[in-house]
Amino acid sequence: MKSNEDQMNVDIELSNAAIDWLVKLNSGAASAEDLANFEQWRFQSSEHEKAALEAEAIWYGVGLAGKKLREDTRKKITRRALLGGGIVALGGLGLTQYKDINTQLAADYKTGIGEQRQLTLEDGSTVLLNADSAISIDYTPTRRGITLLKGQAHFTVSPAAHRPFIVEAEGGQARAIGTVFDVAIGAEQVAVTVIEGRVGVSTSTVNSRGVEIGSDEQAHYAHRMPALEVKAVDAALVTAWRRGKLIFNQRPLSDVVFEIERYLPGKIFIARAHMRLLKVTGVFDLSEPASVLQIVEETLPVRVAAMPFVTVIY
Repeated sequence: MKSNEDQMNVDIELSNAAIDWLVKLNSGAASAEDLANFEQWRFQSSEHEKAALEAEAIWYGVGLAGKKLREDTRKKITRRALLGGGIVALGGLGLTQYKDINTQLAADYKTGIGEQRQLTLEDGSTVLLNADSAISIDYTPTRRGITLLKGQAHFTVSPAAHRPFIVEAEGGQARAIGTVFDVAIGAEQVAVTVIEGRVGVSTSTVNSRGVEIGSDEQAHYAHRMPALEVKAVDAALVTAWRRGKLIFNQRPLSDVVFEIERYLPGKIFIARAHMRLLKVTGVFDLSEPASVLQIVEETLPVRVAAMPFVTVIY
């Protein structure tokens, strides 16, 4: 019986062999005999077939292009490496696109990659939508309702004591009468940050009466969290995106990737699970969003491979 280490070595060998086959078959010099030999190779066992399918997912699904990138992928991004997150992320790409379509259909206002948009609502309140964000609006005589469907938005609310202003996002809501605050749907949780005034935050998934937060305070919630979390923040830093900056202070790489995707075309995948927790600190100019990935590669123990439609951090 093979040990776990022996099995891992077999998996990696098969993964590399499958990618080698894809390199050969897409070299432009492959023959019908080469294709037949590959088909014979892949059907030797279920493990061979699985390695072939995953290699094809990398090659065709991600869209690798260029000899150098293919060689780097063959040598460095093996199936074992990608199982930490890359292939799983690829498998979820279709679901993400499906959700995006639904969001676009439901949205009254939205922004594209790298785009910000200022809105003035019928009551005089204003909304600044961050990049790749969307909202729907439901105003009634007794309630001013906004749903943040995706992304991040900054709200400046006109006072109306008998007509509360409520922003819903991912199963929770922020309630304000006259105030300035920011709501962001992050990779793992929703954050409500108050710049001026006070905001009540509650969620149907938390067994509590909610919390009330004031200036330079932030409330977090998520489906998996047993209670709302509140912490002191510098609201000016949190909302630096309004001034064309991104400021990270010991933020996990996974959070940084989630935010930078608002400003860059394509998807960014972190291939190894432990890399998601690496910390990033810096001030970045949104006029050059790609510089974030450049600094990540220069300061963290990772490599960045830019491919058509996809960037892989490994």
